[in-house]
Amino acid sequence: MKDLTWKLHSSKYVVKNEWFIARADYCEMPDGTIVEPYYVLEFPNWCNVVLITENEEIVMVKQYRHAIQTTTIELPGGVIDTNENPEDAAIREVLEETGYVIDKVSLLYKTAPNPATNNNYAFLYLATGAKQLVNQQLDKFEDIDIVVYPKDEIITLLKEGKILHGVQVGALYAAFYHLRWL
Repeated sequence: MKDLTWKLHSSKYVVKNEWFIARADYCEMPDGTIVEPYYVLEFPNWCNVVLITENEEIVMVKQYRHAIQTTTIELPGGVIDTNENPEDAAIREVLEETGYVIDKVSLLYKTAPNPATNNNYAFLYLATGAKQLVNQQLDKFEDIDIVVYPKDEIITLLKEGKILHGVQVGALYAAFYHLRWL
């Protein structure tokens, strides 16, 4: 097989602040074709958890997503802090966003949400036996409602296209397959 790797000659940041990082790369394809600029969006890695209660219900969160101007139904999760283990971040994010306590998570998969332009990874986990023991501990810019669904209703929401985050749709199907609920 031929090597498809591009050679990176240089990079420069076009925008770099706390909310958005974009860089322009000067690249060379294996056949010598120059690609300039090739824009890369730098985002932190994140995690999400398919959170299952003791009663086999699924804990989801509702929040407004301004980019698509819609309130979405999503899995709890968030950014993995610098030097933080993804599993620890998943447990922390579940506690902060939902107040549910989990002891451990099982990795469903790691994926690149948009490898054409974004440089980050998402880690998708499954946690079972979750119990809500504390109140939410939301960040300054979070406004999240907790919603608990029976598993049949999640299947209906998936079939009706009401869960919009594609990476999370895959995680729900992967978890349901793993649990033999499909």
